[in-house]
Order: sequence, then C-alpha cells, then structure tokens
Amino acid sequence: MRVYNFENDTSLSTDELYMKEALRLAQRAFEEDEVPIGAIIVSQGKIIGKGYNLTERLNDVTAHAEMQAFTAASNFIGGKYLKDCTLYVTIEPCVMCAGASYWTQISRIVYGAKDEKRGFTKFNQQIIHPKTEIIGGVMEEDCATLIKSFFRNKR
Repeated sequence: MRVYNFENDTSLSTDELYMKEALRLAQRAFEEDEVPIGAIIVSQGKIIGKGYNLTERLNDVTAHAEMQAFTAASNFIGGKYLKDCTLYVTIEPCVMCAGASYWTQISRIVYGAKDEKRGFTKFNQQIIHPKTEIIGGVMEEDCATLIKSFFRNKR
C-alpha cells in the first residue's frame, strides 16, 4: 500500500486535504456504478487505510467504504485498534459502520455530508465509542453533490 503525506500543502485545512482524498475515492466508486462514498484512515499525518463502496462488485452488503478502510488500516498497523487515527468519510457513517468504529476505538471521525435517512446520528449516537471525537460538515457541499448526482442518475 502507498502511504500519502500531505503535510506540506497548507492551502487547505488538514481535514479538508484528507476529505479531498476521500472524495477522490468516492468519485472512483461513482465511476464503477457503486454508491459514491469514499473513506480513508490517517495516522500521524499519513494515510494508512482507504476504501470505497464495493457492495455491488462484491455482492456484499457489508462492503462499505468505512469497512474497507478499517480492514486496510488494521492490516497496515498489524492490530485491530485504531487509536490515534482519524476516519475521513464523505457521508455520515451508517449504524453498521459506526458500530464497527466503536470496536476499532478510532480517535476521530470526520464526515462530509449527513445521511438523513440512514446515518448513525438519526438512530443512536451512543453507538460511537465515548472517546471518539465526531466532526461533521467538512466539504459537505461537495460530498452531498456527488451522492445526490448518483441517485438522480439512477431515477
């Protein structure tokens, strides 16, 4: 796996830089006719895991972007806990992904657009680990536009 380092680019905030990378993955999902959600996991200024939705290709309802990123990051560090890591995801995690984030003990979750229908905050914010910091709305418009465009094209 390639490790990315964005520490030298100061034109955007750190959260925006990493969300741009998650958006690139979401665009890749869009191009592959998957629901366009991208996710990356960052540790110490480096991307250590990434993923995008693969539910159609893998015929697997659990193949969400976050789940792909959790697996990749855990493999990279050689352990199941992602303390001192940040998950960047273009859309608010669903209950399944939020529950998985609890078990990883990830330190931060930064998401772009809210998921009004299936996002974890609609159901139960307690599903996130109590020490996990949640930040929403990073590049929200860009993230929302991509997913809305996908579903508009499906109708």
